[in-house]
Amino acid sequence: MELDMETELKRTWTEIDLDALLENYRALRDRVGPDVRFLGVVKADAYGHGAVQVSRALQEAGADYLAVSSLDEARELREHGITMPILILGHTPPDQVGELIRLHITQAVSAEAKAEEYSAEAVKCGGTLKIHIKVDTGMSRLGFLCAGEHFEGGVSRIAHSCALPGLEAEGIFTHFSVSDEPGAENVAYTKAQFDLFRRVIGALEQQGCTFALRHCANSGAVAYYPETWLDMVRPGILLYGLTEMAEELGLRPVMRLKTCVSTIKTYEAGTDISYGRLYRTQGRTRVGVLPIGYADGFFRCFSNGYPVMTADGPAPILGRICMDMCMVDLTRCPHVNVGGTVEIFGEKNSVNAMAKRAGTIPYEIVCAVSKRVPRIYYRGGEAVERKLWIRD
Repeated sequence: MELDMETELKRTWTEIDLDALLENYRALRDRVGPDVRFLGVVKADAYGHGAVQVSRALQEAGADYLAVSSLDEARELREHGITMPILILGHTPPDQVGELIRLHITQAVSAEAKAEEYSAEAVKCGGTLKIHIKVDTGMSRLGFLCAGEHFEGGVSRIAHSCALPGLEAEGIFTHFSVSDEPGAENVAYTKAQFDLFRRVIGALEQQGCTFALRHCANSGAVAYYPETWLDMVRPGILLYGLTEMAEELGLRPVMRLKTCVSTIKTYEAGTDISYGRLYRTQGRTRVGVLPIGYADGFFRCFSNGYPVMTADGPAPILGRICMDMCMVDLTRCPHVNVGGTVEIFGEKNSVNAMAKRAGTIPYEIVCAVSKRVPRIYYRGGEAVERKLWIRD
């Protein structure tokens, strides 16, 4: 459902810059070269940016693959006209194999038992399920265990899984755990993961088991480990222009979170502000109320001091952030009036710095922007789509 800019956006909204997204895509595509395929990670609603809109832009731009976390996420893309290959990275129950085949969805397989269940269901359906084998090289989460004494057994189980009826093993992949983190120890760990992955592939090739797509380069590896690019790369957070890696590569943030000033009141010294009376005015203070709170994704940990950005410069949060609103000090922002736009994060207020202040990562900040916050999509500086998911 489309929104009326004049009635619904003047609360809290996000602006999604599709031009920045496509610039980032082209920069990353140029970085890895024409012989390496490009998988865009759009799980978790494209890290809060809108999976359908991001996927549509990537499909039109010529990306090769998309990755999601679940069948529901994959189904949403298919229902909105996304026809390009989609890989489900997470678990899908075996009884949904028929749906995977019907929708032409590729499924990650992380264990022999899962491969056997998927095979049985595919045979029952009379179809073929395309799969990518997941190898656990040190993330210690999902994947065939192949490290140390498990090497030969892991390789054997992968080979057996690939030979099962009803399965087409198109790809094999692994996931790096510290490729985005500096330090000699992390570099050594990432290289050890990559070496193990290559040894697994080599051992499988000796058994006649080959793959069209070998991939392991997540965002950190795209930025720092070109030897890992192989047949396909899987950038996620880099696409959205977030983290210091993105800054180093000259990529631009795609999302801006904004709100407005709904009320302004002037209080005398000694006035307590918000829940818990954690802030008390030290002098005559011009206080603005913003219609954004933790239910919109503006965490309470930003209470008492985090600066939002106004047309007159930064304005610190006063007291605790509430569920639906918060208060800011506008004493030094005399030209900011009711209705004035305030940037929570974006071009003038870095989400990377915001994440550091919260002791977290930018992924969590953008993923946490609530579904009740409208997403406004821009191309060429013009709003081309307005979406409020809470009304779907």
